Formats: sequence, C-alpha cells, structure tokens
Amino acid sequence: MDTFIHPSQANLQYLESLQLSGPVVMINLLRFNGATGLEAYAKYAEAAAPFLESYGAKVTYAGIVAAAVVGDEKWDEILLVQYPSVDVFFTMTNHQDYPGQLRADSLADSRLYCSQPDIV
Repeated sequence: MDTFIHPSQANLQYLESLQLSGPVVMINLLRFNGATGLEAYAKYAEAAAPFLESYGAKVTYAGIVAAAVVGDEKWDEILLVQYPSVDVFFTMTNHQDYPGQLRADSLADSRLYCSQPDIV
C-alpha cells in the first residue's frame, strides 16, 4: 500500500486548474506515527492555529475514527477544515512560516480531499 504525506505536484496543479470559487472544505484522513506522532500532530495543530485564524479558515470537525464501515483502511482521525477559497488554502500552506514539516513528521499516512458545498 502506498503512503501519502505530501500532495503531488500533479494533484496540486489539477486542483489549481479547476479554478474553484467560493469556500472549500479539506477532508483530512490521518494516520499518526504512533503515540509520538499524535503528540507531534498536537504541536502542529497549535502552531497552525494562528495561520488558520489569520486566513479565515476554521476546523469544522475533528474526530477519532472508531471503526471502518466500508473499506479496510485504518485511520486515526478525520479532520475537516473550511477555507474561504482554494486560493487561501494555497497561500496559507505556501507561507514560508507555515508549520507543514511538523505535520509531515507526525504522520505515517494521510489523504487530503478538496470538497465544495453542494448547492442545490
């Protein structure tokens, strides 16, 4: 099984090419590097909080995965983060002081999906 910590350049370029407008929610599936990874992720979350606030983003849900119902992948936590736009996501995560390496160091595997509210 492949593990993923950083987004591929191709995926980032594709996301950018969509030219999405309006708010997006990033769906994070997280597997930590054991107990030390969980502790490291808590430090990342603390360091990232001022960035989220200053860029108008917010965690809308964070929860421990109790069980897989469909599929057999094992995740430790699910995190939903709402951003005002994809552009804000790119600007924030590309900021020279953004603590992305803390995130990477805490994870054994992850998935990140960009979602937009379904306007019906």
